[in-house]
Amino acid sequence: MRVIVYSAHRHDIRDLSAANSAQAHAFEFFEARLGVDTARLAEGFDAVCTFVNDSLDAVVLGKLAKAGIRLVALRCAGYNQVDLDAAQRLGLCVLRVPAYSPHAVAEHAVGLVLTLNRHLHRAYNRTRENDFRLDGLEGFDLFGKTVGVIGVGRIGAVFARIMLGFGCRVLVHDAFTVPADLLQLGARQSPLAELLAQSDIVSLHCPLTPQTHHLIDASALSTMKPGVMLINTSRGGLLDTTAVIAALKEGRVGFLGLDVYEQEGDLFFEDLSSTIVADDVFQRLLTFPNVVVTGHQAFFTREALAAIATTTIANLDDFAAGRATTSPNRVDLGLVRRATR
Repeated sequence: MRVIVYSAHRHDIRDLSAANSAQAHAFEFFEARLGVDTARLAEGFDAVCTFVNDSLDAVVLGKLAKAGIRLVALRCAGYNQVDLDAAQRLGLCVLRVPAYSPHAVAEHAVGLVLTLNRHLHRAYNRTRENDFRLDGLEGFDLFGKTVGVIGVGRIGAVFARIMLGFGCRVLVHDAFTVPADLLQLGARQSPLAELLAQSDIVSLHCPLTPQTHHLIDASALSTMKPGVMLINTSRGGLLDTTAVIAALKEGRVGFLGLDVYEQEGDLFFEDLSSTIVADDVFQRLLTFPNVVVTGHQAFFTREALAAIATTTIANLDDFAAGRATTSPNRVDLGLVRRATR
């Protein structure tokens, strides 16, 4: 198959090329993101391979279908960027990478917790300037604190297990089944309202759906403990960023760790160091000393990248062999609708 890879960086070229050892597929890599203006590049290809910030709305999908594309191969687990109704109408198959390394994202979330709690970002900057004062760097013991985990799929479950290892009291909430071993290890299933009210730390690990969009809004924030730590390594749209900023200003949110941002498509994975970022909301976030933002790097480990490439090649192989309709990695519109009711 001929495959055009959008949003391609050096690691994508390296890992997809390595996973394609049998040379079953011919790749062309483009650093450009997929959008209305770049969809024309797909002319003559069989499949597009895309990442989280590529646009796959109805207009773009229509252009891809007209260009002869039959498959959308996502190099990610989330598919909120895809208009699935349009894909089904146009006869486009969508395959994803539902699991790569849940440890990568979960461990990054823990890293954000530790960085914020012990003010590691501020301490690092101080010591580089030979300032060794401890003022303002006081943290707290994680042992005994209550951690709320919203979404305990593969990533959320790993995060919950790590926090149990710290000796935390862990509350979990999920619309689906909670892993039995989490409950056996001491986690407690909790209604969302109770979790928000009792948790010292809240970490988000759920997909972005119409039901979870702005799950953490002004109303939810008002029920949380004053000074709560909020972590999001899942999808930016889970947070109402404007409401979170207001909660930071009044002290309701004491710490904020983000690896994702609602409008990240215009920012992340690009070098904007020599430009003026016009996103006032994002710039306001960066003014708070108790906020740490990383640029959607939680997935970025050797193991995760290799797994993403391997699964992507397997998805291309399945489609080429006519096995896509039975693939567990197929994003089936019917299943998605039933799962989000």
